[in-house]
Amino acid sequence: MEDQEKILAFMREQAYHPMTVRELEEAFGIKDSATFKELVKTLNALEASGEVIRTRANRYGVPEKMNLVRGRLQSHPKGFGFVIPETQGAEDVYVHANDMNGALHGDTVLVRVEKEAGGNRLEGQIIRIVERGMKQVVGTFKDETYYAFVIPDEKRLGKDIFIPKEAYNGAVDGHKVVVNIVRYPEGRVNPEGEVVEILGHKNDPGVDILSIIRKFNLPEAFPEDVLAEAEAAPDEISEEEISGRRDLRERMMVTIDGADAKDLDDAVSLERLPNGNLRLGVHIADVSYYVREKSQLDNEAYRRGTSVYLVDRVIPMLPHRLSNGICSLNPQVDRLTISCDMEMDANGNTVKYDIFLSVIRTDERMTYADVRSILEDKDEALIEKYSRLVPMFEDMKELALKLRKKRMQRGAIDFDFREAKIYVDEEGTPTEIGFRTRSIAEQIIEEFMLAANETVAEHFHWMKQPFMYRIHEDPNAEKLMAFMEFITNFGYSIRGKGNSVHPRALQQLLEEVKGTPEEIIISTVMLRSMKQARYDAESLGHYGLSTEFYTHFTSPIRRYPDLIVHRRIREWIELGDQISEKRLGYWAEQMPVIAEHASQRERLAVDAERETDDLKKAEFMLERVGEEFEGVISSVTSFGIFVELPNTIEGLVHVSFLTDDYYHYHEKMFALVGERTGKQYRIGDVVEVRVANVNVDERTIDFEIVGMPKAGFRGSRERTPRVIDGRGGDRKPTRGKQDRSRTGRPDRPGKPDRQKDKKHPAEIRQKYKDRRKTEGNKPPRRAGSGKASSGEEVLPIGAGEGDTPAKRQKGFWEDLVKSKKKNRKNVASQAKRKRR
Repeated sequence: MEDQEKILAFMREQAYHPMTVRELEEAFGIKDSATFKELVKTLNALEASGEVIRTRANRYGVPEKMNLVRGRLQSHPKGFGFVIPETQGAEDVYVHANDMNGALHGDTVLVRVEKEAGGNRLEGQIIRIVERGMKQVVGTFKDETYYAFVIPDEKRLGKDIFIPKEAYNGAVDGHKVVVNIVRYPEGRVNPEGEVVEILGHKNDPGVDILSIIRKFNLPEAFPEDVLAEAEAAPDEISEEEISGRRDLRERMMVTIDGADAKDLDDAVSLERLPNGNLRLGVHIADVSYYVREKSQLDNEAYRRGTSVYLVDRVIPMLPHRLSNGICSLNPQVDRLTISCDMEMDANGNTVKYDIFLSVIRTDERMTYADVRSILEDKDEALIEKYSRLVPMFEDMKELALKLRKKRMQRGAIDFDFREAKIYVDEEGTPTEIGFRTRSIAEQIIEEFMLAANETVAEHFHWMKQPFMYRIHEDPNAEKLMAFMEFITNFGYSIRGKGNSVHPRALQQLLEEVKGTPEEIIISTVMLRSMKQARYDAESLGHYGLSTEFYTHFTSPIRRYPDLIVHRRIREWIELGDQISEKRLGYWAEQMPVIAEHASQRERLAVDAERETDDLKKAEFMLERVGEEFEGVISSVTSFGIFVELPNTIEGLVHVSFLTDDYYHYHEKMFALVGERTGKQYRIGDVVEVRVANVNVDERTIDFEIVGMPKAGFRGSRERTPRVIDGRGGDRKPTRGKQDRSRTGRPDRPGKPDRQKDKKHPAEIRQKYKDRRKTEGNKPPRRAGSGKASSGEEVLPIGAGEGDTPAKRQKGFWEDLVKSKKKNRKNVASQAKRKRR
């Protein structure tokens, strides 16, 4: 590892140029054969991982100095894709479908940047696949008798998987299967695979969610050795474990969670001090005490990264033996915790804090609904039941509102978007779609957890020790400028340029538009101009919260970064300044790796949760095709508008369904504008839609605007169909019960019907044949006469004395050739005049 870092650092020096092995041997001063062999092995390993490139001339260098970018390919179902660079902050590279070079979605690749595409976007060609990202595929088995294909659920894969007959392994048509890819595509050839697991028929209950779990490679069952370690954990804590911890069992404290929560990892307490200040205590389960570093539990928790909350199940990061047992802060039992006490003045400012190991015993297991009923609804029965706790709840409410007000004043951005909660029956069929409430009870826990996270982050930042932070970088300057230009369409403006805009200005804008028709559109576009929050080993601040220091300290049961934070806190408390330089070096090296891995696992979990939500929403709307709803336009694109219904379900009105005009997309206005009528569809507009189609497999819902003319030729009038009669003309069907006699038309009396006199083409051909037979018996017209005399027929070209059919045919072709030559001369003379 040290040799690799040494070689990479050498190659990244400004003065370095691609070298051969012999030149590198000389540069490093290698004298013996053993060291030379190690150099070659290291170079081969670096080349295999894509960190070093070997040219055709057998010279070595790093990709960034060879106009190459290493990153992960993110494909599109239409064939093109983007390479997301591994280097933070680097620009994505667009790759055309013809430049994929056999790469699939998720592969780690090297791309050569060749030019800038439209809009100053980088464009390149994949020259090497460093590592395959997709080794298993979930899809629907399609039997073709002598062979089969698996149609992937991941549409970005772009190709079906070919399955030879001998690799069916019991799968039949319609099965959802897991396939191992045994041969990757070359050119236009499909990947080849082998069925390794049959999940069930695609219409069986529960198979849809199971397919998503396999698609995202989410681990379900814990390995036996992990479960064995979890089973070894005690059911109760001993007096020996309590020693050395601060005893808070006499302090009044509660947990406040959802009614269905079982992993209770945080408790809160609040008490008034003699000086009038409040002491807020946030007490988090000491998971790091039971999940020791490098243990099987720790390795599995790192691999999972986070708990995943799907519609009908939870995939936990830790076994239930820990998360629902000894690590859960259940009421009236002793539990080991890490506490953060914060003394706060009358304005909600933290004047003193302390972070320490503790032992607690919670008084009650409260739910959000009960606390809300006590504080807002003044439920007498609950107030009487929890009379001893009610004064603390009142103080908590007061403090939470102060903390929120202070956070808003400093510029924290609060997006108040509704979050759907999908209810399903035992078979997984969606029965209802509700909303997750955000009452004063949720706000109390939210504000207290934010305060603890900020306090812990700032403490370790000033200690200058390796630590895990939660960061949210400043928005991209171009996107922010585009947003500032966009809001001018509504009469708003923000002072500042680019990313120098303070988040307070954005929060003030959200408050200004609250309750207005444009609230949704401005909030949505603002959110899209922001970057995603992520984990990092450096404290870069949190733009959305408008704070310099932030971490995740409060959920070690379900987030691995929180577990790392607890581990660092424990080391600091137990060792203090005695921690070795070697240990600090280890953390400095590992922290960026853990942060990147945790960020990736978090994004994967969010994608899986979103896909299960979309699946159940599509199933919910499947029974409502043809029904009409009122919705709000949530997004506008060049191909149509997305409409969100009051139950948060979103569907697309394709531009082809907007049949009353031709619509053009105005990017800066986020609107579709009619070419002829000037009609606009913008984010935030209220529209009436009808459910036109639902595709559960694609997780898509199609809407159409109520009252819109049916799809057809735009602007066409009602027309009567024209019937082709096969005799060279059209027949128009009768309208109504009008009598169209052959002698005339009802609207033009006295006029003869020309259809009656029209002859059949066969009759016309026979007439001309008879005419040609009699032409030879008539004398020719004299030359010089301007026209034929009465009763005289004009002879064909070339007719005369001794005229025969052969001569007439020869004369016809001679005249034709002459006319062609004449026309060619005219064209040539025109071209010459143009050149002059």
